[in-house]
Amino acid sequence: MRVPLADVEIARARLLPLAPGGFEEADADDEVELRLYTDSAGEARVREVFGSVSSALVESGWEDRWRAFHRPVRAGGLWIGPPWETPPPDELAIVVDPGQAFGTGAHPTTQACIELLAAHERGSVLDAGCGSGVVAIAAARLGFGPVAGVDSDPVAVAAARANVALNGVGIEMLLADVLRDALPAADLLVANVDLPVVEALLARLPAVKAITSGYLAYEAPRVPGWELRAHLELDGWAADSLALS
Repeated sequence: MRVPLADVEIARARLLPLAPGGFEEADADDEVELRLYTDSAGEARVREVFGSVSSALVESGWEDRWRAFHRPVRAGGLWIGPPWETPPPDELAIVVDPGQAFGTGAHPTTQACIELLAAHERGSVLDAGCGSGVVAIAAARLGFGPVAGVDSDPVAVAAARANVALNGVGIEMLLADVLRDALPAADLLVANVDLPVVEALLARLPAVKAITSGYLAYEAPRVPGWELRAHLELDGWAADSLALS
């Protein structure tokens, strides 16, 4: 798919749920070309969202190219990378298998959440819409506890539990609807999800403090009773630290 430079952040956000294993990008004059590896059913889903799509059979060795896309990143003093990369021995590390759930640590909203987490006072954490569990695992690595994660997608919960085991941290990952089901009590809510879900979550008052992201830099949650304490922008995306007034 080719999209104008001005629309690339929105296109990335639309493509991520369709390509949880990642996708490639290449500059094309005043556009950006987004490429992903998928099957015929995946191609049909992409066409439903983007309309104008070109496709071709991939050459041998595409599996290695897929892996090459996932490179380690650093956020909040943590090294975050896939299982086939070796973390530096002198750094706190999180190993995340991209699997089938959103959240490898590479997206700006994930990194921004972890940066705000690192600067936050420690306590218990609820990661609502935990995806692969990377933010919850980061919280545990940074000294928060107890930590719990919740997601309504069984694939995400399975991936999160596998990543929790991979990192040897004690985190409870639960299958639940964050807007309807009972949620674990926590000092701090973390929600890296769509803005309407963020606002609905804040209205439920599951915690007295929150770190939220998942929306663009010109957007912000507007929920009565919550005050902004810190704001971080990264590559056109935003994350906010909030507290009940």
